[in-house]
Amino acid sequence: MSVPLSQMWAVASYVVTQRLAGRTRYPLVLMLEPLFRCNLACAGCGKIQYPAQILRKHLTVEQCLSAVDECGAPIVSIPGGEPLMYPEIGRLVKELVARKKYVYLCTNALLLTAKLEDGVFEPSKYLSFSIHMDGLRDEHDEAVCRDGVYDEAVAAIREALRRGFRVTTNTTLFDGANPLRVREFFDAMMDLGVEGMMVSPGYSYAKAPDQEHFLRRRRAHELFTQILSGPKRRWKFNQSPLFLQFLMGKRDFECTPWGNPTYNMFGWQRPCYLLQEGYAATFQELMETTQWEHYGRKSGNEKCRDCMVHCGYEPTAVNHTFASWRGFRDTVAATVTGRF
Repeated sequence: MSVPLSQMWAVASYVVTQRLAGRTRYPLVLMLEPLFRCNLACAGCGKIQYPAQILRKHLTVEQCLSAVDECGAPIVSIPGGEPLMYPEIGRLVKELVARKKYVYLCTNALLLTAKLEDGVFEPSKYLSFSIHMDGLRDEHDEAVCRDGVYDEAVAAIREALRRGFRVTTNTTLFDGANPLRVREFFDAMMDLGVEGMMVSPGYSYAKAPDQEHFLRRRRAHELFTQILSGPKRRWKFNQSPLFLQFLMGKRDFECTPWGNPTYNMFGWQRPCYLLQEGYAATFQELMETTQWEHYGRKSGNEKCRDCMVHCGYEPTAVNHTFASWRGFRDTVAATVTGRF
């Protein structure tokens, strides 16, 4: 694993505190969406299908910070849309770093080099650019529906690393992915020098243009087993090894959607980042009034049947690590050996 010790300690301390307080539902990562606007139109994305009047809007920095303080999660992920299109992204990140929140700024990197040259960001252990990379050049450019994006992203990664920034990658895999090519992609990212990689199967957004290539659960297990069996020691993943075992079908976790709550211009999204079934005005209202039993695979909800996305299951894996000595032992063993 590749997460810095300071971040590991912050998360571990936070989780232990929640458990000692007897809380079974608590946020781990706030998914903060300041806008839905994007400069790409990926076939598997359901976030940019809003009407033009919605895409033109964005949250204020004050609204973002209020949500961060209200939630209290130690990690803030800033997805979108494309967050580098947010007019005050520099100020927002600066304020989050001042609060000692670990920030993952999720970007396709098309605007990153220009932002770095303009001095919008400063290197910090609290800030990581999470670059959207869906494979090697051919696979990535096809996924984002534009030629040349892979090369631009690689150039931006090199520039960010040269300037001393933390850089990770975020990869979404769909049916038809070639396991050998994915393993070659892992090698390529390690050659670039990124801190770590995140992988996850895609979720079938109802609004996404491409509905044919989302992974079903059995196929996801098969694909990730082929990809992750016999992992190379040099591969570094920026996520729990127990979650990777879950992807391979070695563990049967249940979704904990409250672990990665989502806040955007509509409010606190119920029940999660992937499903949009109403909004709460406050974080407390989200936690106390959402009918959580209606979601997750065991609920029988058809929309949750095949979902294995990290935002629902990564917090489950992290909680499992601290729920028992066995969970902690298994996490340490996988971390030390590099095997899943």
